[in-house]
Amino acid sequence: MSVGDVAGLIAAIAFVLLVGFLALPLVKLGRVLDEARVSVKELTDHTVPVLDEAASAVASTNVQIERVDAITSSAAQVSENVSALTSLFAATVGSPMIKVAAFSYGVRRALSGLGAAARASRSKR
Repeated sequence: MSVGDVAGLIAAIAFVLLVGFLALPLVKLGRVLDEARVSVKELTDHTVPVLDEAASAVASTNVQIERVDAITSSAAQVSENVSALTSLFAATVGSPMIKVAAFSYGVRRALSGLGAAARASRSKR
């Protein structure tokens, strides 16, 4: 064996040690990547149903909001109708009722005045 052969043998052994030294971190990195792949798969498996439920909840909420909107518009329409009916009632019945009330008040006052005058004339006798 010559000096060149020994140097080549040392270089080959050093290269094998270097490859072995670098292979260990690569194997560990491969395990980490496998665990990351499994974690991402589990996360995806658990997230997809949650997203589906959230989508159905949003859809259900939209339906309920449409119903509330319909109820609100109906309530506004009823309120307008009641306001119009109140105005109509006040216009048609309110004025005659005020006149009747005033008339009945006047009659009561007149009758009470007559009663007081009759009592006064009786007490003078």
